[in-house]
Amino acid sequence: MNLHDQQLRELALAVIQTETRAVAALANQINDHFVAACKLMFKCTGRIIVTGMGKSGHIAGKIAATLASTGTPAFFVHPGEASHGDLGMITRQDVVLALSYSGETEEVITILPIIKRLGVPLIALTGNPTSTLARFSTSHIDVSVEQEACPLGLAPTSSTTAALVMGDALAISLLEARGFTRDDFALSHPGGSLGKRLLLRVSDIMHSGDQLPSVSESALISEALMEMTEKKLGMTTIVDVKNKVIGIFTDGDLRRMLAKNIDIHQTVIADVMTTHCSVIAPGILAAEAMQIMELKRINALIVVDEDQRALGALNMHDLIRAGIV
Repeated sequence: MNLHDQQLRELALAVIQTETRAVAALANQINDHFVAACKLMFKCTGRIIVTGMGKSGHIAGKIAATLASTGTPAFFVHPGEASHGDLGMITRQDVVLALSYSGETEEVITILPIIKRLGVPLIALTGNPTSTLARFSTSHIDVSVEQEACPLGLAPTSSTTAALVMGDALAISLLEARGFTRDDFALSHPGGSLGKRLLLRVSDIMHSGDQLPSVSESALISEALMEMTEKKLGMTTIVDVKNKVIGIFTDGDLRRMLAKNIDIHQTVIADVMTTHCSVIAPGILAAEAMQIMELKRINALIVVDEDQRALGALNMHDLIRAGIV
């Protein structure tokens, strides 16, 4: 390698600066053409068909995925395959979003007459407002860049970044226009850690029934310790005769109690429990439970119903096992 470490850093920094300028310049293109494109996509009763060739095709695929995951049904169609049967995927209810920086990509231009014949609205993202694709479009968004980050000016770099950012701008604008919520997002992301954070509820992972550590307020400390040992949650709930939560006793309470030389065989748990403890409802997200634990610096929470009756319990280990942490 003929380049020194500092030269590599300078080259990388130059790329970032060039692409940053390209993205910043897009602010000038958030105009009436952008609004018109959003309205066409918002009113679409079918799907957004996103197409592009080469590097633009890769960006088009990502834009289609982002649209689909944020409330705007969309999929990618390869323009080369479209001429050999895949145009049948496009219906009169759809909107086509075509990407071509030159606006003259042969495979894209070839399918324009069919799109026109179907009467399908066409949104074009190009770097050339006078190109064939731009002139053919219903709405054209200019994503031209001052220069590519490639020192040869050949590899699509700044131009593909600009197209990607404009695609995100369209997707997120539509997300807001549709009133798309976290719950809606969760329904399209059920897998992986993201799905767990968005879908998993406290009721899905809490310990309940015989697994819930619980003693009465008249129980001795020794009895509470036996319950904690058996249920292995590092805590026990303390309830009254109606099963309403009146306190909690944790491993931390035990350590503090031992420093006071209290007789565990003679003292009732109500004398040493923590009152006004943190409780949660079973329907909240497990991720919210984790936030509560972190905020209050506690390791366990009691789950209660509307009448403060004990339903279950969970600790930080449960959240870790569930993949929330």
